[in-house]
Amino acid sequence: MARENIYQSLEVFYEKIDVCPLRDRQFNFFEMVYVISGNGSYSTNGNKVDYTLGDLFLTTPNDCHEFDLYSISEFIVVRFGENYIKEYQWKSIDHIECLLYYASHLSGSVLASHHDKQMVHILTQQLQHTIEHNNIYNQDLIRHLVNAIIVIAARNISAVKPKNISPNADVRILQILDYIQEHIRTPERLKIAVMAEVFGLSPTYLGSYFRKQCGETIQYYISSYRIRLIEHRLKFSDKRVHEIADEFGFADESHVNKFFKRHKGMSLKSFRMNGIKKSSAG
Repeated sequence: MARENIYQSLEVFYEKIDVCPLRDRQFNFFEMVYVISGNGSYSTNGNKVDYTLGDLFLTTPNDCHEFDLYSISEFIVVRFGENYIKEYQWKSIDHIECLLYYASHLSGSVLASHHDKQMVHILTQQLQHTIEHNNIYNQDLIRHLVNAIIVIAARNISAVKPKNISPNADVRILQILDYIQEHIRTPERLKIAVMAEVFGLSPTYLGSYFRKQCGETIQYYISSYRIRLIEHRLKFSDKRVHEIADEFGFADESHVNKFFKRHKGMSLKSFRMNGIKKSSAG
């Protein structure tokens, strides 16, 4: 499988094509593709969905994806590397971590909100106009437009819940999931007894209710979510292990390493070094 790289922290371009120019490729960067016109199918990591006007797709580093075009199609393509995430001072980094956390689980368009679809449509129109006209301060304007799209995508992705969640999930389970995400750095507030009291349930019922609604235990969901956030701290920040331990409420480095190793089979330092080696090899 061929691998693609980018040589700038941000690349934005428009394309009108009738055949996908890159097939069965694995990228070392993030790519957002907005559909301006046309129809066809989009495949990522073996999952295939149809695309149409207004869809926005996001692939993360090491995802494999391709398009099959049923008609001439127009796209706005935005590519950005790890450095772009690091260098921009996001108001709330959790937006980006939500994006990173959930994107690899998605096979379809990341836009769920009708209002956000309209906003992204307007932003991509402005983005296309900007890249087609070489005016003063274009690069700054392009970055602002791209960042707005990233935040809107993150807002939609953050609403994506566990893949096995019941399609008829009620409001309470959505509130519980939001509570877990909000308090993921405060283990005391994620104890079953505490959560049960917050939501007016017995601890036993909370556990069985969560499993029935989400298809997994509440402890598994909390651990998986915390692990993925720690992974992205290691990939996209320069935080030291003791700082990560403090942030996520672990007593010290040994405790966070024990937790991480139980799930990933290696220490935080080893995980970070493996990521650095893969980036260098790519």
